[in-house]
Amino acid sequence: MKFEKEVKEKWGNTEAYAEFERKTKDYSKERFADINSGLEYTFCAFAELMQSGAEPSSTEAQALVKKLQDYITENYYTCTDEILAGLGQMYVADDRFKDNIDKYADGTAEFASKAIRIYCE
Repeated sequence: MKFEKEVKEKWGNTEAYAEFERKTKDYSKERFADINSGLEYTFCAFAELMQSGAEPSSTEAQALVKKLQDYITENYYTCTDEILAGLGQMYVADDRFKDNIDKYADGTAEFASKAIRIYCE
């Protein structure tokens, strides 16, 4: 993983990280690529919703947040509302995440972050 050292330094002592290591230890590069494609599809869907004029509070956006949370839980670690809220903040606070998410459409990271915040409140 590109940011493995940074991730381990920040979250290496958490239960979520331990679960991530257990869950992904046998994943091949192809499996990781497939999972990452699933995440990309989800952020593309956030972009499409945003471009359609939907609000972050819309039923569709909130269902997409739930789908994202379930996807992370299924493939990486248990994504609690607390963890999800932190991810939502990171999507706009860390330019690496923001730029990656905004490649689908400018403002997608902010839209997804707001939808996540609403979902977690």
